[in-house]
Amino acid sequence: MDSPFVMIIFGATGDLMKNKLLPALFKLYQEKKFEEKFYIVGFARRPFTNQEFRRDAANHLRSINLYYRSFESFKNNLYYQQGDFNDPRGYKELIKTLKIFDRKHRECITRFIYLATPPNYYEGILENLRKTKLSEGCGRKNNKWTRIIVEKPFGKDLDTAIRLDKKLSHLFEEKQIFRVDHYLGKETVQNMAAFRFANGVFEPLWNKNHIDHIQITFSEEKGIGNRGKFFDGVGLLRDVGQNHLMQLIAAVAMEQPKSFTKEYLRNERAKVIKAIRPIEEKDVSKFVVRGQYKGYIREKDVPKDSNTESFVAMKFFIDTPRLQGIPFYVRAGKKMPENIVEISIVFIQTCHVLFREYGCPEIDNVLTIRIQPDEGIRLRLIAKKPGTKLALQTVSMHFTYEEAFKTKGVEAYEKILVDIFAGDQTLFNRSDELESSWKFITKILNGWKNGDSKLTIYQEGTWGPKEALTLIEKDGRGWL
Repeated sequence: MDSPFVMIIFGATGDLMKNKLLPALFKLYQEKKFEEKFYIVGFARRPFTNQEFRRDAANHLRSINLYYRSFESFKNNLYYQQGDFNDPRGYKELIKTLKIFDRKHRECITRFIYLATPPNYYEGILENLRKTKLSEGCGRKNNKWTRIIVEKPFGKDLDTAIRLDKKLSHLFEEKQIFRVDHYLGKETVQNMAAFRFANGVFEPLWNKNHIDHIQITFSEEKGIGNRGKFFDGVGLLRDVGQNHLMQLIAAVAMEQPKSFTKEYLRNERAKVIKAIRPIEEKDVSKFVVRGQYKGYIREKDVPKDSNTESFVAMKFFIDTPRLQGIPFYVRAGKKMPENIVEISIVFIQTCHVLFREYGCPEIDNVLTIRIQPDEGIRLRLIAKKPGTKLALQTVSMHFTYEEAFKTKGVEAYEKILVDIFAGDQTLFNRSDELESSWKFITKILNGWKNGDSKLTIYQEGTWGPKEALTLIEKDGRGWL
């Protein structure tokens, strides 16, 4: 960013600001990704002064070991505006501050409006942006230099997602809207396209003739923590399934784009998500498992009779010529044994007749792309076991990005902010992607609402309910 700008962050005292946006902005500042003429204005209900807001930011960076002396110059660019998200008065005070910045530079400087609040505040904020004309830039219907950034989840179902999208599109042009799913900013998700399409050895095998099935695991050791007020009533399917998992599915299943430009990549992502075969409401109990960890109802701000899921497993298909008939098995949950996010492509068992008498492994070639914690790729092969007798055994070839490139790469939010500054929407959701994903998810939600909504309690530290094992094992397969 080589020109002055102001970023207004609604929800500036929340976890997203403290744990993601503040560290990412500070690091980009240290790396000189933008010049000295910038302003970050936090907007929230807490009664902070500018100095208190700066002190709170410094204390947080200290607590996570990211405080450096350069913060003393960075903090002078932090400002604070107290206000209620649903009350125009705070917005009007904010406009006065923004006008001071514009007068200082004798121009309408670029404005980034970042909604880092729980999604139930989005519509109120957007309505006040309209009423106060903040959405119009400098008040002369000149929104050329204004961009709006919205965090997932985008709505609670198809209807609310469409309503939110209409409100956004009424105030802003599509080129101004950045819908953030930070999983698109992760190195491995981006590298998956390079891995698939730059290596001729894998692309010819990436189809229904060679792949038996595909597994995706998204597991977290922690529970919902202090997010009970937000998470309960939302549930894991909305919180993770509609966004993060959809992006992982799209990355592994999309066709090769004509080029790595914004619209070609987003076109291919949108086509894949649209091609996911819907699970009809009457069939939800056959193909979807929902669970809740045992201590969930004892978490802060969770009702004792909560029916909200903290685990989901499902089986579905993608109706494209490449992947027709290949089952996808996806599981995601909290209070699991490990923090793991990975995709495994399990190839068709091809034990040659020469080796059958020696005992072929039950599953041979598996390609696993790990997103976290140690981002990398692992390929499971069959090799001869050392010794005088012929015996076969599986072995792994793997690399991690940290070992291979001596770096962990750019943090997701650093990449996201750099792309927002550059106006590059490649790694951001488009409205048609969202609509297709919500169509798929909403059918499952309606199935739970109108039919079998059985919720199974599972022990903390396990891989979820036993029904999740049955889901895949009844097909003669197993979770890796």
